[in-house]
Amino acid sequence: MSQTPFSASRRKLLLASAAAGGAYLLPGLRNAVWAAGSDAPEKTSLRVGFIPLTDCAPVVMAAVKGFDKKYGLTLQPSKEASWAAVRDKLTSGELDAAHALYGMIYGLQLGVAGPQHNMANLMTLNNNGQAITLSSQLQAQVVTDGASLKRAVAAQPKGAFTFAHTFPTSTHAMWLYYWLANAGIHPFDDVRTVVVPPPQMVMNMKIGNMSGFCVGEPWNQRAISDHIGFTAATSQQIWPDHPEKILATRAEWVAANPNSARALTAAVLEAARWIDASDDNRRETAAVLAQRAWINTKVDTLEGRMLGQYQNGLGKSWQDAHPMRFFRDGAVSFPWLSDGMWFLTQMKRWGMLSAEPDYLAVARQINRIDIYKQAASAIGNVALPQSELRSSTLIDGNVWDGSNPAAYAAGFALKR
Repeated sequence: MSQTPFSASRRKLLLASAAAGGAYLLPGLRNAVWAAGSDAPEKTSLRVGFIPLTDCAPVVMAAVKGFDKKYGLTLQPSKEASWAAVRDKLTSGELDAAHALYGMIYGLQLGVAGPQHNMANLMTLNNNGQAITLSSQLQAQVVTDGASLKRAVAAQPKGAFTFAHTFPTSTHAMWLYYWLANAGIHPFDDVRTVVVPPPQMVMNMKIGNMSGFCVGEPWNQRAISDHIGFTAATSQQIWPDHPEKILATRAEWVAANPNSARALTAAVLEAARWIDASDDNRRETAAVLAQRAWINTKVDTLEGRMLGQYQNGLGKSWQDAHPMRFFRDGAVSFPWLSDGMWFLTQMKRWGMLSAEPDYLAVARQINRIDIYKQAASAIGNVALPQSELRSSTLIDGNVWDGSNPAAYAAGFALKR
C-alpha cells in the first residue's frame, strides 16, 4: 500500500502555508483579490481536453458545477477521440490544458512520445480505477488470471496473442506490461501489443482483434455488460493507490499564464474534493458523465465501480479497498515527485529510454508543486504532505519510494 505522510494538524498546515507564501490568503480574501484584478487569470476562457473515461470527472464537474466561475474562469471541456489527438492539440496550443496520461506527459518531456516539448503537471486527477480485461474466448480456454495466461501463451507461437493499451508511454501500457511481466510473460517478446483509443476497445475485442486490453473505466465494465470479456486484474491490484490521469499543460503555457494555471488547478481540485465528499456526489457525477456530451453510456456502467462496487464477470463481487479516488484529503491530488519518477523507471526498463535520465530533476521540472500549493491554499483545508516522495508496495512485492530509481529500473528480471 502507499504510505502518504500527511501533516496531522490542519491549523499548523494553514499557518505554515501562510508563513511560507506571505501572500497566501484565506479563501474568501483570495477570491476577492482575484476579483479586484491584481491576481486575475491572464486568460479566462480555457479549452481543456478530455477522453471519455470516468476519470475525466474532475475536469467535467469543475465546469458543470461552476467551480471554474468561482476562480474567474470559464472552462470549455473538449471531447477528444484519442490520446494521440490530446497530445497533438495540447502541444500545438489548440488546447490550453487536458485530462492526460501521466506517462504521455513524461514521454513528451523526453521526446519519446512525440516531438519534445517541455510539459507541466498541475495535479493528479485520480488514483486507481483501471483494469486489465481478458476476452471471453480466453475464459472458455480456462484462462482467468496471470498464471493460466502464461500457460496459454507458452503453448502458442510467440506473438499469437494480442493485447491492447491506449498509448505507447501510457499508464495503461505500464500497468499491462507490469502485470504480464509479473506473470512471467514478456510483453515485447512473448505477445504482441497494439494501441487502441479507449472508446474503441470494446468493439475491437468484440470482433476478435485482441485477447485482452488495459484501459480505464467504464470500458472494462462495459466489456462485462456486453458479455465479451472479464476483469482479470484491476490496476489497484498492481499498485494500490497508484497515480493515473493528471491535469497537464505545456510549461510555456504556465509561464505565460501563471494566474490562469493556479485558477484552473483550484477549480479542478475543488471539483475533485466535491466528488469524493459523498456517495451521493459520486452518483450525481456518474449521471452527468453518462450523458452523450461526455461518455455516452448507461449510468449503471459507470456508477458501480465509481462507488467501489466491483464484479469481475466470473461470479466474484467485492467492495474494493482501493477504488477510484479523486481527492482523499489531498493525497490523490498532490503531484508527488516519486509518482512521475516511477513512469521514467518503466520507460527505462522497457527500452524506451536509451540513457539513464536524471529522474528527480525531470520530475521537479514537470510536476508543478508550486502551482498546486498555491491552488490548495486558495481553496483552504487541503492537507499537504510532509515529503514530496511517497512509498508504495506493488504486486510483485517491490517497494517503490523514489530513493534509488536507477537501481529500481535495473532490478527487474524481465526487461528489454
